[in-house]
Amino acid sequence: MAQAAQAAQGNVFDANSSQIQVEHDKKRRQFVIRLNGSHDRAVLLYEYVGKKTVDLQHTEVPDAYRGRGIAKHLAKAAMDFVVEEDLKAHLTCWYIQKYVKENPQPQYFEHIYQ
Repeated sequence: MAQAAQAAQGNVFDANSSQIQVEHDKKRRQFVIRLNGSHDRAVLLYEYVGKKTVDLQHTEVPDAYRGRGIAKHLAKAAMDFVVEEDLKAHLTCWYIQKYVKENPQPQYFEHIYQ
């Protein structure tokens, strides 16, 4: 019954689904997942703080979508970007710190300011 109510509200969202697409808006320096069409969005914000250094600053998922693993897709995309672009990263965002701790990839640690 609860799922039917959520479906009616359009809040049924499977974070493990292959339909999750993370968009990288380099101009606005953010990673975005569009939820429920394009109305709701989860975002991860970053800034360049040097020529080859980024600060992963903030991750935000709308309340209705929290606890579904959506932020981990943003965190993975951001860390993969840091590795692919051979950047160094400051992890200001507590969630990114948690993600890296829970997903200890050697290539991530090589690119993080400790």
